[in-house]
Amino acid sequence: MKTRVAIVGASGYTGVELIRLLLNHPQVNITCVTSRQYAGQAIAEVFPSLASRCQLICAPMDVAEIVAQADVAFTAVPHKTAMEIVPQLLAAGLKVIDLSADYRLRDVEIYQQWYQTHSSPQLLEEAVYGLPELYRAQVVKGRLVANPGCYPTSVALAVAPLLKAQLIDPKTLVIDSKSGTSGAGRSEKLGSLYCEVNEGFKAYGVGSHRHTPEIEQTLSEVAGRPVQVSFTPHLLPVNRGILSTCYASLSQEQSTGQLVELFRQTYADEPFVRVCPQETLPNIAYVRGTNFCDVGVVADQRTGRVIVVSVIDNLVKGAAGQAVQNLNVMQGWDETSALLGVAAYP
Repeated sequence: MKTRVAIVGASGYTGVELIRLLLNHPQVNITCVTSRQYAGQAIAEVFPSLASRCQLICAPMDVAEIVAQADVAFTAVPHKTAMEIVPQLLAAGLKVIDLSADYRLRDVEIYQQWYQTHSSPQLLEEAVYGLPELYRAQVVKGRLVANPGCYPTSVALAVAPLLKAQLIDPKTLVIDSKSGTSGAGRSEKLGSLYCEVNEGFKAYGVGSHRHTPEIEQTLSEVAGRPVQVSFTPHLLPVNRGILSTCYASLSQEQSTGQLVELFRQTYADEPFVRVCPQETLPNIAYVRGTNFCDVGVVADQRTGRVIVVSVIDNLVKGAAGQAVQNLNVMQGWDETSALLGVAAYP
């Protein structure tokens, strides 16, 4: 029998990515999609890319209806909205994979400093941070998985091997990330209009981006001590993709070859992390539409620093794909189910 899945908030970019991936999942049946804005409309009318592939009608958000139709719920709704729904779904016995920021930060005071008042802080201790490459053992046992943010995913996978091996000084970490415009969501925003984005390239959220505490939380846990970073995101004039460049001072001399080998050993058993050969760096074009994270590393002998470049598709490994990966881990299925598609190129 297939597992029944509900997608709460199916009319955003993350929602349609979840549908796209789960339609090809051999052990899943999508039974419910909700949308406040498009209630009563066929999801294939909202997203013509789903024509002839998905006949579901968008339903209004009704917890009782979701519980009656599903075993697992993906909550692909904005922060604050998620915390109003998730406790009810859990109380009814569903497993939940939440794609908002509401359960990623373990310290409620930090969450409230960067977001708003939390209405279900009792769940923060139970929530599992869903980055399988670092927290797989916890995801297996979880009933509430907090799917990581897109920037934090790209950064954690880039820096974790160096922190684990104690090869860098965490105080020197500088992170420079660039994202495609789909990261801003599907709602109408002036800054996301074609004429505002095309032929431009800008920084935003400098020193204040909400993913900063999430990045620091994960890196601190990996390092075993508090880590603070300088994090600057930028907006690229492309639809999809994140490229993060991470800089840090090496604590001991290393060659590029040694660092590449460290990354290869670290991720040898990880199906979705691909380490680039020496003298090769990743490109967002090669991960578009996939759940892969490509990582390249260079030792700068002149400055004594290391530079790591990572790329992901912000809507897949940075959101929906990682959520499906977490579902596979939670359910004890093949972790790669529905996720081994090759990038569309060029």
